Amino acid sequence: MDSSITPFKISISDAEISSLKSKLSASTFPDEVDFSNNWDYGTPLNDMKRLAKYWRDGFDWRAHEKVLNQMPQFTTKIEVDGFGELDIHFVHQKGEEGSIPLLFCHGWPGSFIEVKKMISLLTKSGNGQSFHVVAPSLPGFGFSDAPKKAGFGVPQYAEAIHKLMLKLGYNKYVSQGGDWGWAITRTLGVRYPTHCVASHVNFVLIGPTQLDEVLKNMSQPLTPQEEEGLARTRWFFTEGVGYNTLQCTRPNTLAFALRDSPIALLSWIYEKLHDWTDSYPWTDDEILTWISIYQFSKAGPGASVMIYYHSTHLYQEERKKLSGYVECVKLGLSYFPKDLCVPPSVYGRGLGEVVFEKRHEDGGHFAAYERPELLAGDLKEMFRADGGVGNLLSKI
Repeated sequence: MDSSITPFKISISDAEISSLKSKLSASTFPDEVDFSNNWDYGTPLNDMKRLAKYWRDGFDWRAHEKVLNQMPQFTTKIEVDGFGELDIHFVHQKGEEGSIPLLFCHGWPGSFIEVKKMISLLTKSGNGQSFHVVAPSLPGFGFSDAPKKAGFGVPQYAEAIHKLMLKLGYNKYVSQGGDWGWAITRTLGVRYPTHCVASHVNFVLIGPTQLDEVLKNMSQPLTPQEEEGLARTRWFFTEGVGYNTLQCTRPNTLAFALRDSPIALLSWIYEKLHDWTDSYPWTDDEILTWISIYQFSKAGPGASVMIYYHSTHLYQEERKKLSGYVECVKLGLSYFPKDLCVPPSVYGRGLGEVVFEKRHEDGGHFAAYERPELLAGDLKEMFRADGGVGNLLSKI
């Protein structure tokens, strides 16, 4: 291994844990009213009080830190053009003989934790292809550095993790992404098609205007699954997109609350864990482990939302291209009914040379964590030797 790649173990200081508990002890809550615990209004008061108390008095971060450290983790310096060197944190688990390199790209409010349940499934060859799994913390997330200069958008996130794959010796690889990983994965195919030879996404982004245009031009009626997906997408456009508007326009305003108040951070992300999943039975320990990665992140939780501002304001034309046909790499699509955007299949098929497509009966936005067996199964099927990209994979 390259000598500049350093083994990494999560080790949050006692002082950081003590500071968190002190802030939780000093927290105050809104007065209770008759709609305080109605999810239609946002995060419920009773849930917040229970989680805050447990985070302060019962949650054992050290135990969960130990479990996270069972995944092999590393850091290394990556030079991003115009932004200097960034220290990038990543999980890297080698698979069985015959495995191919898979770059797993998370989004917001996710992290490298999303790959945790899939690693053992992906690194073994049963029921399909096996993989060498690389799951970075995107710059500004988890235990990676955040850029110090403005303008770090999707192209730069793609550059950073592409260079990471090259540094690991993976000159050719395949990629998988959801949420922002959708855009970053697509960008890898556009910018580095001789290296990123195929991509799979479990999120198919579509805007309201695009959706109306697709529906107007459809020659076939929607299937029952597509009708369900349309309803879910309409819900997101009307009831679920407020966070996006704020993060795209005034990220610094939000960053103060996320950095200084663990209660604000908990409320902001816990709402998404509830609303964006398909009745996933979250335990309090799972919720708090997920959010503690943000609380203890190297650059602070506010750094993670900057991707919204820079990618929206500076790279609109590039993002528009990603919503059109990209002919560079073969593409796989997995739809989960409780994702945020679940467009008709005719739209997804217009994004590129689609060689794999599956609509699942259940699951939501965090498919790798909610339904690891389903998503891992899709990847193993798409990338197996006799699959749609087998001839490309033989050259890896």
